Amino acid sequence: MIERLQAIEKIAKEKLQASVTGAELEAWRVDFLGKKGELSSALRAMGSLPAEERPKIGQVVNTIRTTLEEAFESYKTKLETQWQKAKEESEKVDITLSPRLPFLGTMHPLQRVIRRIEDIFIGFGFTVERGPHVETDHFNFEMLNLPKDHPARDMQDTFYFHEEMLMRTHTSPMQARTMQQRAPHVPLRILVPGRVYRRDDDDATHSHEFTQIEGLVVDYGISMSDLKGVLLTFAKELFGEQQEIRLRPSFFPFTEPSAEMDVRCIYCGGEGCSTCKHTGWIEILGCGMVHPSVLTMNGYTDGDVTGFAFGMGVERIAMLLYGITDIRQFYTNDVRLLQQFIAVAR
Repeated sequence: MIERLQAIEKIAKEKLQASVTGAELEAWRVDFLGKKGELSSALRAMGSLPAEERPKIGQVVNTIRTTLEEAFESYKTKLETQWQKAKEESEKVDITLSPRLPFLGTMHPLQRVIRRIEDIFIGFGFTVERGPHVETDHFNFEMLNLPKDHPARDMQDTFYFHEEMLMRTHTSPMQARTMQQRAPHVPLRILVPGRVYRRDDDDATHSHEFTQIEGLVVDYGISMSDLKGVLLTFAKELFGEQQEIRLRPSFFPFTEPSAEMDVRCIYCGGEGCSTCKHTGWIEILGCGMVHPSVLTMNGYTDGDVTGFAFGMGVERIAMLLYGITDIRQFYTNDVRLLQQFIAVAR
């Protein structure tokens, strides 16, 4: 029996020195000092020994237990000291190293273009208005000369919550809301930037969510020449003094007459290239004189009051200004896109 106990002590000391982690130490303690460990098993086996041998064997067991407990505590303290030193070493900071420069953010190219356009029109006397993204059918369509059975509604695939509530398909509802708030007072000059939503398949040039900027002027004696003058000045401010524009007849339910505005291709200067499809012109916005029915429905019943409106896609203009070829780059949260604008911001 004594030889067995001595063998247990020897094995225990060898295994203790081989334990290097907290889990291994705890496993060693359970195996050799626990209630079901080797020494406890030896004590239980004493019942089969002659009575005169039991005190001697018990004394040996207790001596070995004390020796192993002291060895365990000493070795555990040594390991904990090593662990602490290793932790401190791993967390050490070399204060002589050069610091890591923080990543500097910058304004998103879309917001940059919005601010630029806002600044231009504020200089023309416009005020900036913003409206709800969730709109009623009443303001999104009906107050803009688009009754429920109007075929032009098919031009805009709409996200509906129910028959009377939807995600706005354009920023034009703010035209109606603002006119109803301020009619019959003039002049009215507003610019409305914001996100709009249409059911569309996303690709390099289309997105189901994009940004528009709408403009509206209402006053006495406003004419198409006023519209052209404002838009020409805007184009020169945005693209350069040499810029030219042209207006082509078009159709919008809320304007009459209506037009599309093109600018000389900013890449080829009108010579013709793949960007402008070799026409020398690029379309950037739609515009026209506010339809008399829209003015009347929204509170301007004086026949001498007229107005013009225009609307543009911010992504399209940003793509032209910055040479971005895929509209999806604006929304993929790729920080490399923003990094290209940091030097510009500085």
